[in-house]
Amino acid sequence: MEPKLNKWKRNGITVAGGNGQGHELNQLINPQGISIDKEKNIFVADSTNHRIVEWKYNAKEGQIIAGGNGEGNRMDQLDEPTDVIVDQQDHSIIIADYGNIRVIQWLNQNQQILIHYIYCYGLAMDKYGFLYVSDHLENEVRRWKMGEYNNEGVVVAGGSGKGDQLNQLDRPTFIFVDEDQSVYVSDCHNHRVMKWRKDAKEGTIVAGGNGEGRNLNQLYYPEGVTVDDLGKIYVADCWNHRGMRWYEGKEEGEIVVGGNGQGSQSNQLNHPMGLSFDEERNLYVADRYNHRIQKFEIIL
Repeated sequence: MEPKLNKWKRNGITVAGGNGQGHELNQLINPQGISIDKEKNIFVADSTNHRIVEWKYNAKEGQIIAGGNGEGNRMDQLDEPTDVIVDQQDHSIIIADYGNIRVIQWLNQNQQILIHYIYCYGLAMDKYGFLYVSDHLENEVRRWKMGEYNNEGVVVAGGSGKGDQLNQLDRPTFIFVDEDQSVYVSDCHNHRVMKWRKDAKEGTIVAGGNGEGRNLNQLYYPEGVTVDDLGKIYVADCWNHRGMRWYEGKEEGEIVVGGNGQGSQSNQLNHPMGLSFDEERNLYVADRYNHRIQKFEIIL
């Protein structure tokens, strides 16, 4: 028996932002990465507001939990953060502080720079607590052991210069790590998603890889990526304004949300970025230029 494939309502519900772009607590500007915790609280890299906001479940506005002190490089400031993850062990938040080329951790308003001088874009943490960071400039993904950041880390994807070979990446953005420590990378300027198994010397193409375009076998600047329990790959196909599902080994993907043109209706997206599931498999999308986070409810 093939397991039943999930479907989502095509009309999203705005669960954060959606009140125009701005600095108020009920607004976002260019949200990028998102994380959802077990209580369905949403953590948003509110990029052009230079802050991380947490929207509690069903809240009408967010709370600033990092940054929010203007654009800058002081310890209490951020500069265009691109991604955020929550460390479930100590409830600290780890931020890709892209404009400051650093990965920084916030715990109860105390900050610690974990990694200096890295054009960090996407973040992921595996079940062992290893931290993975995509380096947008060096075209690679590196891994660090929890608590041991005063080293170069280990390259786990790319690292062979910029290019479109299977051992190369071109502007990697968001990443996801599965139970087997395989790394999925949105290889943005190659318009594909790559899967690098643990200790692999090259990756395999698991989505796109047929040049930029709008066909179902193509992607157009992919951004957010996540993988479900069945190994299906979900990708924010940014410039096609849609969320797609791909199966490893299949020639083309299918549209699961958006895909109705660039726009601000509830069934449309405008440059989707981060993607995440909650515990009930509802799908959340950071809808960048609509300055909102959309929740697409699972159809049970």
